[in-house]
Amino acid sequence: MGDRREWGLQLDALAQDFTVLAWDAPGCGGSFDPPADLGLAGYADCLAELLSELGLERPHVLGLSFGSGLALELFRRHPQLPRSLVLASAYAGWAGSLGRDAAEERRKLLLREAERPPEEVARAFSTTLFVESVPTALVDEMVAVMSSFHPAGLRAMVNAFADADLREVLPRIDIPTLLVYGDSDQRSPLHVAEDLHARIPDSELVVIPGPGHMVNVEAPERFNEVVREFLMSLPSA
Repeated sequence: MGDRREWGLQLDALAQDFTVLAWDAPGCGGSFDPPADLGLAGYADCLAELLSELGLERPHVLGLSFGSGLALELFRRHPQLPRSLVLASAYAGWAGSLGRDAAEERRKLLLREAERPPEEVARAFSTTLFVESVPTALVDEMVAVMSSFHPAGLRAMVNAFADADLREVLPRIDIPTLLVYGDSDQRSPLHVAEDLHARIPDSELVVIPGPGHMVNVEAPERFNEVVREFLMSLPSA
């Protein structure tokens, strides 16, 4: 339900050291509405095309939640593109990390939600994204962003992620990979983090105490510090 606005705290902070870009994926923000069957492969090909059009060679790719699965699919389909992966609150797809039954439950729930008033949906969904200690003003800001979601975009993403099982690609990842999770994440709990960490060779796992699923928003200073340290540790080419 989000878009590039959810990354404002990273764009501002990391731009001191890097060229930083955030996109509106198909069906999000200012982007076009995709077909419901676009699939994760379709999203990955759109991202690859955008990177090509912008002339970006081997960027570091960071994604959260659905975006983490998108980053993994980008590597699977276009392994020459990313220089590194930063996977926050990540899954190997819902089917891959939660199992088919749980993935189908999430699909059914969110497809129903796509038909309801957006602000009601965003407010209810936010209770699974943030810990209770997060300031109300911050939650309200994110709810306002999520309330502008595209129903068609939500349906396409839900179908793509419910179908996705990316476990087979994890052992083949041969680029530096950082996993970042909040220790209070309800949606992608720590057993998911530990499974991805075990399957991705030489990956690094950082668990930040306190935040839930929206770790980049709930603990931006620590999140930015972890990402910056990881990227700065890598060879420049």
